[in-house]
Amino acid sequence: MIMPESTIDAIDRKIIDYLQSDGRMSNQDLSERVGLSPSPCLRRVRHLESTGTIARYVALVDPDKMGLSVTAFVRVRLDQQDDRHLEDFETAVAQFPEVMECYLMTGEADYQLRILVASLTQFEDFLRRRLTRVKGVANVTTSFALRPVIYKTAVPTLEPL
Repeated sequence: MIMPESTIDAIDRKIIDYLQSDGRMSNQDLSERVGLSPSPCLRRVRHLESTGTIARYVALVDPDKMGLSVTAFVRVRLDQQDDRHLEDFETAVAQFPEVMECYLMTGEADYQLRILVASLTQFEDFLRRRLTRVKGVANVTTSFALRPVIYKTAVPTLEPL
């Protein structure tokens, strides 16, 4: 039986919650909020980072402020689903800065992409000149988001059942 490298306890979950809401929080503030002294709090944060539980720190940017007001969800079907074709597609779309997310899917589509662009014209250009030119793309279906209803970046820290 393989034992997990580490277990996440209630204090770790609090640390993660606070850092997900404010990654720039000082260790002093964090330690006060989770009820630890600064040194043990910092050790826990470093451990969460070293194990990859905390993968990285980023700034969340408002797409509208960057002029990127069009979100498209694109479902892509490939003409073949063998490992080579899947890898080729994934390598190609990883190069497109408009692709914010890409998921290998079950069901009618092989992939679902979330695309972020400034305009419908820019989306059409992306679709016609880039995405549909990726070798193996057989079918593309697009839906446009009218507005976000729920948008989260924080991973839930609930204890598993």
